[in-house]
Amino acid sequence: MSDLVGYLVTGLGLGAGFALVASGLVAIYRVTRVVNFAQGAFAVLAAMLTSSLLGAGLPHGVAEAGGVLLGAAAGLIVGVVAIGRPGTSPGTSLIVTLGLGVLAYAIEVLIWGDQPRSYPGVPGVAEVAGARLQAHYLLILAVTGPVFAVLAWFFSRTDLGKALSACASNPYAARVVGISVRRMGLHAFVLGGALGGLAGVLTTPVQQVTFDSDVALIVNGFAAAVLGGLTRPVVALAGGLLLGVAQTLVAGYGGGAYQVEVALVLMLTVMIIQSARSGPVPATAS
Repeated sequence: MSDLVGYLVTGLGLGAGFALVASGLVAIYRVTRVVNFAQGAFAVLAAMLTSSLLGAGLPHGVAEAGGVLLGAAAGLIVGVVAIGRPGTSPGTSLIVTLGLGVLAYAIEVLIWGDQPRSYPGVPGVAEVAGARLQAHYLLILAVTGPVFAVLAWFFSRTDLGKALSACASNPYAARVVGISVRRMGLHAFVLGGALGGLAGVLTTPVQQVTFDSDVALIVNGFAAAVLGGLTRPVVALAGGLLLGVAQTLVAGYGGGAYQVEVALVLMLTVMIIQSARSGPVPATAS
């Protein structure tokens, strides 16, 4: 029983990281209709910089904040390149983000090399219902919950959040009332970059990061985001937590080699169910 509790809490901590990546995907897609395949790179860049800053002697908190800021800056750069030019279609922007994600590999290897990196998180072991686990997992959960609460407040209470929601609901109506959809799209990329960066700095103490870690992050984040149709952050949170628990249980009772396959199977299953619910496209009369 204690093993099961340990797997569940560990899985929730892991899933919280997936949920943060997924929420960044959702924030960008809702406004721009672009699936940002560079989302995982934001997490890797933030984690790499945090590792360097801690190695240079900066205290925790300052180093992690620097990593999140780098993620936000990278989000802005990707946004400018992907949607900055008027008339760029979402499909073209998607390809651009994929290319920029590959470019990030070269930048990461050039600056930090190709060896895994990590850094210490919350020290010690926590005991939950008789299960012993790394205390840092509890920190991930303690940070993720308030972040999603702040996101809910931001989108419902602030002028910028309401403008982003307006662009997500009806871009044409947003333009009519004077909201720049392109500028809101750039804000969405900055937010997505910050959320991805936060995921990277939170999870690196329990999972080493390498230049190609973004592949697993984007697969798992996309799988979690798909549960909500790429438009609902709360469902993305639930999807990330579910995915993290499922992967941890598979690793604990089966084999860790199948963790990515769990994400792919879940994503494919959700897509099939959503396609079946939408029904066939009605034929048009000739």
